[in-house]
Amino acid sequence: MSHPKKLKELAATAICGNDITSSCLYVSALTILYAGQYAWISLLIVAGILFLFRKIYGEVVGALPLNGGAYNVLLNTTSKSNASVAACLTILSYMATAVISASEAMHYLHDLVHSINVTIATIVLLTIFLILTISGISESATVAIVIFVTHLVTMALLIISGIWFVTQNGLDIASANFSMPVKGGSIATALLFGFSAAMLGISGFESSANFVEEQEKGVFRKTLRNMWVSVSIINPLMALVAITVLPMAEVGPHKEALLSYIGGKTGGSTLATIVSIDAVLVLSGAVLTSYVGVSGLIKRMTLDRVLPQVLLKENSRGSSPRILIIFFLLCLSVLFISKGDLGVLAGVYTISFLLVMIYFGYGNFLLKIKRARLPRPEHASSFVVAIAIMALIVAIYGNIKLHPDYLVFFLQYFVPTIVIVYLFLRRNELLQYLVIVATSFFESVQRISLISRFHLKKAIRKLSGQEFVYFSKGDDISVLNKVMIYVSQNEITRKLKIVNVVNEAYPVSEKFLTDFEVLDRAYPEIKIEFIQKKGTFGPGMIDELSKEWGIPPNFMFISSPGDRFTHRLEDLGGVRLII
Repeated sequence: MSHPKKLKELAATAICGNDITSSCLYVSALTILYAGQYAWISLLIVAGILFLFRKIYGEVVGALPLNGGAYNVLLNTTSKSNASVAACLTILSYMATAVISASEAMHYLHDLVHSINVTIATIVLLTIFLILTISGISESATVAIVIFVTHLVTMALLIISGIWFVTQNGLDIASANFSMPVKGGSIATALLFGFSAAMLGISGFESSANFVEEQEKGVFRKTLRNMWVSVSIINPLMALVAITVLPMAEVGPHKEALLSYIGGKTGGSTLATIVSIDAVLVLSGAVLTSYVGVSGLIKRMTLDRVLPQVLLKENSRGSSPRILIIFFLLCLSVLFISKGDLGVLAGVYTISFLLVMIYFGYGNFLLKIKRARLPRPEHASSFVVAIAIMALIVAIYGNIKLHPDYLVFFLQYFVPTIVIVYLFLRRNELLQYLVIVATSFFESVQRISLISRFHLKKAIRKLSGQEFVYFSKGDDISVLNKVMIYVSQNEITRKLKIVNVVNEAYPVSEKFLTDFEVLDRAYPEIKIEFIQKKGTFGPGMIDELSKEWGIPPNFMFISSPGDRFTHRLEDLGGVRLII
């Protein structure tokens, strides 16, 4: 069986880079609106925080090189419910990213074709990418590279034209802007609120962690470096160009397509057109990233039985239309409720995205505590992680302080989402309650009661019939007890296979078998089957047992491996760490 070709540095950087570097098309205006002439400093501070997160992401994903981002980290270090909260936040951020990118792309297109209706065009663009992704068309590495390189060249042209404009016209506009009263009354306040808004400029930094399995070994850390360098150069310089070539009063009225307006000022209509075309392309690429990213995340959650299995139904092209259609409808609801307001969308995205990054930092702490033996290519000190998390908390405070209504709008989506996911996580208990309800409320109508109970009990049997596997490294009964606690609290099952891979030189002791019988009696709701398997633990054995028992690898668990483990975690097919 041939394996798909892994992405090299340029291709992987382009896929996630199109998302993060496109943020300059809207974050420059937002930051200037809040920080005024000091916007570029706020963006530099953001670059500094992002530098810290390079280490944090590098350690976490280096130790757990599997797709899923924050969801994957928490799934392998804490409970499934905690991981699901991070997943809900990630889904919300994908929704806001898709709508922001589509709306911004159409605002820039409106600069080229004034007759189009931005809202209708945004819906059309979201629909086009829905159809494309359902048809099985995802990001092509070649197309991503072309868009990425084109975008970088266009931004370089815009920055150079701004410098040329200043050399020809002097610093009168800049002097006037810097002599204006400071936003918020003090530089510190301006920098705080500018920093809070500017955090939107790192949207997409998490994207690389969502497709790390498709990258060649060692590429992930390079994508983090490349994204950081791009954002650290482009975003502050773009804000500085805006402040030096535009009177501050002109930023607000042109915030939806600020960069093309700057291009018109510094390079004429030709440069403005080039910037607008580039913006439409790179922002459309970010919309596609959202569809592909959320599809992979929800599919992973569904495989882990967080969400109903009906979402997994695929078409002949290998895509999951039901997942994509639900995401499309959610995006439309965000668009209509927010009325396409960039500030509201940015606020919702920023809150959800910052919380996802906080969860990632939290996952880093858990990794240090619970998975200390797990090999990793680099380490972020606890002090660095703490500083990074505190900075994100400050950014969330700043966003809520600026616009309390953004928090309300965010909660309108987050609360129902997390409630629905929680109900799915607890659907076994919910079905059992429904059996009781069916019995008590329909006693007078015997036929309805019997039918209701039959279908509900059938659903419970199907749900709890899924078997799980734990590969035991030895005969420590206390470790197996922890496994049973985790399984009983996080999974819906009635059967667990405990597999001990042994050879003839190290047979299992009689004492362990006696202790195992005691463990079996301690958890009567779960049937435990102890299996001794001769051979060597590794990808081959996992694949063999998965096919033999019909149990997917993501329903198999292992303890955290040490430095002498001969296989990479990503080669185990999705096996999860629980101890």
